[in-house]
Amino acid sequence: MDDVADPGREGFSLSGHQARADALLDGTLEDLRASALAVDDDGLIVAVNKAARGLLGREASELVGQDFHDLLHRDRYGHSVPRTRCRIRKALLAGDTGQGDGEWFARGDGALVRLSWLVTPYASGPGGAGALTLLYEPKQPDVRHSDAGHSAPLTDLDRLGLLAETTTQLTSTLDVDEALHRLAALTVPRLADWAVFDLLTERDEVRRVLVMEHKDGILVERDDLQGPMPPVPEESPMPLSRALRGAASSLAGPATYQGPPDSGIAVEQQRLFTATGMHSAVIAPIRGLRDVLGALTLGRARRHDAFTSADLPLLEDLTRRAGLALDNARLYQRQRKVAETMQRHLLPQLPVLPGLEMTARYVPAPDASSVGGDWYDAFALAAHVHALAIGDVVGHDLDAAAGMAQVRNMLRAFAWSQPEAAPSAVVTRLDEAVMHVAEVPMATMILARLTLGDDALWHLRWTNAGHPPPLLITHDGQARYLDEAHGILLGTGVTRPRPDAVTVLPPEATLLLYTDGLVESPHHSIDHGLDRLSRHAASLAHRPLDSFCDLLLDQVRPSDNDDDVAMIALRTPPAVRPA
Repeated sequence: MDDVADPGREGFSLSGHQARADALLDGTLEDLRASALAVDDDGLIVAVNKAARGLLGREASELVGQDFHDLLHRDRYGHSVPRTRCRIRKALLAGDTGQGDGEWFARGDGALVRLSWLVTPYASGPGGAGALTLLYEPKQPDVRHSDAGHSAPLTDLDRLGLLAETTTQLTSTLDVDEALHRLAALTVPRLADWAVFDLLTERDEVRRVLVMEHKDGILVERDDLQGPMPPVPEESPMPLSRALRGAASSLAGPATYQGPPDSGIAVEQQRLFTATGMHSAVIAPIRGLRDVLGALTLGRARRHDAFTSADLPLLEDLTRRAGLALDNARLYQRQRKVAETMQRHLLPQLPVLPGLEMTARYVPAPDASSVGGDWYDAFALAAHVHALAIGDVVGHDLDAAAGMAQVRNMLRAFAWSQPEAAPSAVVTRLDEAVMHVAEVPMATMILARLTLGDDALWHLRWTNAGHPPPLLITHDGQARYLDEAHGILLGTGVTRPRPDAVTVLPPEATLLLYTDGLVESPHHSIDHGLDRLSRHAASLAHRPLDSFCDLLLDQVRPSDNDDDVAMIALRTPPAVRPA
């Protein structure tokens, strides 16, 4: 990762990792019965014991030298987990001890295995820093079966513990799907063999969003039983219909739906009881602060005892907590959608430049509202003359986004009113306006003029107001920062002349403008991030421009960075060959 060669790159050798692995295995690591992997401070695996190799279905040569997160960590669908959401990486980078349950990891045969994990700081040798990671199969909840297949009743302490755990689990996520999966894992198989969630959409349509079954010791999602449902009948006395209208919880069984169905929902319930083999179920409404959000059905099929009215208060307590969590998650998702729409409208469409390729990226801060102060712009000033800009207004919230829009719009106005002016002159006027007109505390930016010269080459003239320097990568893989023309940032109130600089862009060269979220990390210096960016960008010089940007975001952006990122990249055409 930061200071270690890329295993996928030509010339990479495992010799250094292997030496450290041998030293570890000669010690206590191989003696551990638990599956253990040692990783260095970059998250690369340096040693793995026999138990871990067996659990993960991989040889040591497939593990040592690889990034633990990238190689192994997955979500339940087999997709890579975003680094910013990986608690294992966070614990490693912070040097803390951490643990988690029920996360998915990829085996060598492509299968997913659900494991618990423990990571703790570990010195891998003199001067070596890293962590020891233990992987183990999660302990199955105590379903309290008797030999006759009956469930022992939960004690008052068990009930309080379940409610407390439900509150903790549901309030720690703002994702509706994740909240439902967590509640299913808390109730199945502890209370039931099946959990079924029916939710009402904002248009009062019903959707069976999740059906979970406890089978062979694991939770299995039944996609075949999920999907759209018929509308809620207004007068139906059937338990699910009543729950979706907000009535009290009730008991149900196959006999409940044996008669002629009174609605389409009753038909679906007949199908559910037949497909699942449930002989007893409890159904309760999930209420939000203002509306009914849906219903939860817990069913028993394998254990013989039926639910009774004594189980209803506990179910209602669970659904009450679920309703508050879903209310919060839906509110957050609505706000996020509004924010994303706002950001899309704030950022411009890129112009088409004859002979030039151009693309841009915006990635919101992982823990913010999906908008921020990072921005880019590109627009025509005259024939064969275009303006390029990248900037960063302090903050990553709606205030920063509003300030960003002010700065970008004023920049366009000033640049249009002075199409022949040097970038430094335009930014000087913008700085004055920021001080007196815009509600912006502070900002950085680069403004450049891109002109097609008589030599058929593109000429770049730019000024830099406190922003990370542009990066120029030639077709043969040489990268250099354009660190000339550096002036003070906007909004300081200090009046100083702003410099300009000029360079010629070689044929098939790539120019990258970016914001500091791509290179800054709380654990490394800015120079470290800039060095990483230049090395990775040079290695990607021959990649298509879209792939170039996507790979830079994936490989360079620090996983511990909580800032948003904006990028704009362009690539010049090949040299014109003489006729």
